Amino acid sequence: MTKKAQLSINGLSCAGCVNTVETALRGVAGVEQASVNFAEHTAFVEGDVAVEHLLDAVKKAGYEAAELKDESDTEQKQAAEFAHYKQLLKQAIVAGAVGAPLFVLGMGGFLPELSTASGQLVWFGIGLVTLFVMVYSGRHFFKGAWHSFLAHNANMDTLIALGTGTAWIYSLIITIAPDTVPKLAQHAYYEAAVIIIALINFGSALEMRARGKTSEAIQRLIQLQPKTARVVRDGKELDIAIGQVGLGETLRVRPGERIAVDGEVIDGHSSVDESMLTGEPMHVEKQQGDEVAAGTINVSGTFLFRSKRIGAETMLAQIIQLVRQAQSSKPAIGRIVDKVAAVFVPTVLLIAIVTFLVWFNFAENDSISLAIVTTMTVLIIACPCALGLATPISIMVGVGKTAELGVLIRNGEALQSAAKLTTIVLDKTGTITKGQPTVTSLDAADGATEEQLLQLAASLEQGSEHPLASSILKAAHERQLNLFEVNAFHAVSGKGVVGTINDEQTILGNSKLMSEYSIDVSSLNARSEQLLRQAQTVVYLAQAGQLIGIVAVSDPVKEDSRKAIKLLIKLGLKVVMLTGDNHKTAQAVADSVGIKHVISEVLPEDKENQVRKLQENNEVVAMVGDGINDAPALARANIGFAIGTGTDVAIESADITLMGGSLYGVIDAITVSKATIRNIKQNLFGAFIYNSLGIPIAAGVLYPVFALLLNPMIAGAAMAMSSVTVVLNANRLRMMKSGREQ
Repeated sequence: MTKKAQLSINGLSCAGCVNTVETALRGVAGVEQASVNFAEHTAFVEGDVAVEHLLDAVKKAGYEAAELKDESDTEQKQAAEFAHYKQLLKQAIVAGAVGAPLFVLGMGGFLPELSTASGQLVWFGIGLVTLFVMVYSGRHFFKGAWHSFLAHNANMDTLIALGTGTAWIYSLIITIAPDTVPKLAQHAYYEAAVIIIALINFGSALEMRARGKTSEAIQRLIQLQPKTARVVRDGKELDIAIGQVGLGETLRVRPGERIAVDGEVIDGHSSVDESMLTGEPMHVEKQQGDEVAAGTINVSGTFLFRSKRIGAETMLAQIIQLVRQAQSSKPAIGRIVDKVAAVFVPTVLLIAIVTFLVWFNFAENDSISLAIVTTMTVLIIACPCALGLATPISIMVGVGKTAELGVLIRNGEALQSAAKLTTIVLDKTGTITKGQPTVTSLDAADGATEEQLLQLAASLEQGSEHPLASSILKAAHERQLNLFEVNAFHAVSGKGVVGTINDEQTILGNSKLMSEYSIDVSSLNARSEQLLRQAQTVVYLAQAGQLIGIVAVSDPVKEDSRKAIKLLIKLGLKVVMLTGDNHKTAQAVADSVGIKHVISEVLPEDKENQVRKLQENNEVVAMVGDGINDAPALARANIGFAIGTGTDVAIESADITLMGGSLYGVIDAITVSKATIRNIKQNLFGAFIYNSLGIPIAAGVLYPVFALLLNPMIAGAAMAMSSVTVVLNANRLRMMKSGREQ
C-alpha cells in the first residue's frame, strides 16, 4: 500500500546535502519516490515503508529527521526554526564582536609582532579567545563537516570548516613557532576565521528570515482551518475542538465564522466567501442541499450543515497536502542542478588543493602565506548555497502563489511545462459556458403539444447522465408533469438516448440519431437552423417513427470567458474549442467569445485523438475540461487542466486543477509558470556566474598582473549574501497579479 510521509530534515546546508539525503531515502526498501526541498528543509516520500526506516536512513546519512504528521508538528518546526534564527544572530554577533576589533587593531598596526616573546603571548591569548568563538559560533559547521565525513560525503560545512579551521591551525602554528615560516609569511588569520563565521551566520539568518516569507501562502491556507466548531448534540449547541468533530454531526455556522469541516447544508441559507479556496471573488449563495467547504467564510445568515468530510479528508486538508507535495517536487531543470551540486563540493576541494600547490611551489615571495590565503578564500567563496536554493525557492513561491489564486499544481514538472504551451484546447460545456443548461424553447410538430413533447423527453432523460438531461427534467418538474415508465433504455454515445414508452419506441437526440432511425425532421429544419444560430443546442424527439418536436437548450457563456480567452490569445496561444455539440451551435458560441478554431461534433472517445493530432503538428497542448468526461483527452495533453468548483472537483484528476470555474485560472497558471521558470533561470545564472567568476578570482588569477587578491572575509560576505539575493529574487513572484487584474 502506497503511503505518503513528510519529514522535517535538520542539518541541510547546501545542494550537496539534498542529493545525499535523497539518495539515502531512495535506498530504503519500499520507497517509490523521494524528494527533498532544500528551501523548506523537508522531504516528501511515497511508498510502502515505515517512517521509522526513513528516519534511520536519514540519520545514517549524517542528518536528523522527524515526521511532520499534522499542523501541530508544523508549528513546532516553525518555532524551532525561529529559535535557530535567533541563535544564528547571537552567534554572528559574538563572532563579529571579537573579529571586528581584531581586524581594526591589526589594520592600524596596534597588535605586536610575532617575533617577540611578549608578542607571541598576546597572539596566543588571541588564539584561545578566537577558539572559544569558533566553538560557540561555528560549532555547527564543524559538526556538520564531521558527520558528512563519517557518511563519506562533503558539503558546505566541509568547505567552511576546512577554510576557517585551516586558517586557525596555521595561525596557531606560527604563533607557537613563527620561525618555521619566512618573515613575510608570519601573519595570523585568527580574525579572518571568526569574521568569516560571523558573516556566514549572519547571511544564514537573513536567508532563513527571507525563506520564511516563501511559505506564507501555505501558512495562510493552514490558518483557514478553525480551531473549534459549534456542534448540535442532543438539542444543545456546544463549542468543541475541531479534532472532536465526527462524521454525520450537525454543526451551526454563524455570520462571520469559518466553516469547520466539509458538509451539506440541511437548514437555513447564506452567502459564503470561497475566494481563498477557489480564487473567485464573488460570494456563493448556499441553501439546503448545497455543499460547503472547510475554511470558507460564512458572510451572512446562519445555517446548519451535516459533516461529510473531516480531518485529512476535507478539501482544505487535501489542498494543503497537494501544495506541499508540489513544493517539494522538482522540475527537470531542478534535477540537473542536483546532479551538478552532487559533484560541486568535491570539485571545489580539488581546486583548493591545486590552488595551494600552485602558489606554494611557484610563488616567488611569501609563497606559503599566499597559498593559505587563496586556498581559504576558494573554500569559502565556493559554498553552493545559492545554487541549491535557486530552484526550490522559486518553486515554493510559484506553487504557493497559484494556490492563493485557486490553482493547484500537482508537481514542479507541470509548473515548468505550463511555460512551454502553444495551444489551449477548451471543452465547451462547463468550461466556456456555465454548464447549467436550461430549456429555452419547445417546438412541437403538427399533431403534438408542448406538454406531450416535454413529458416524453423528460421521461427518457430519467436514465441519462448527460448535462442536458437535468435541464429537461427540471423544466418538466416546474410544469408538474408526471413522467412515464421507460423500458429498454439505452444511450447512444454522442448522439442521444432511445427507449420504449407505452410500447412505442421513443428517440431523443441529434439529427444524426434521427437519420439512423429514418426520422424525417425537415418540417422543423428552419426553426432548428434559427435556434442553432442563437448558440442553442437542439435535440429532436420522435416516437413510433414520427417527429414529435424539438427541445432547445441554452447553456449561457460565463461572464468572464470572453475576456479570459482574449488574454490567452494575447499571450500568443492558439485557442481551440473542442466539443461534441453540433457545428452551428459550437460556432455560435465560439464567435461570441472570440475563438477562431473550432472542432465540433466530436464523440467523447475521439477527443483524445484530436489532442494527439495537434501534438503531431508540434503543438504543446493543454486540455481544459471537467476532469471526468474529458479524462482521456486530459491524460493525452501535455498538461491537463481540470476545471470545476470547490468540493465538486477531483483534485487528483489532472496535472493542474482550477478550483474556481473561471478560465482566468489557466492564465494564472501559465503566467506564474513563465515567471517562475524565468526566476529560476535568473537564480541559476547568478549562482553559476558568481561561482564561475568568484573561484578563479579567489584562487588569485588577478594577482600576478594586477596584484589583486580577494580577502577571505570579503569572500565570506559575498557567499552569504549570494543566498540572500536568490531568496529575495524568488520572493518577487509573490507580488504577481492574477489574470483577472491584468
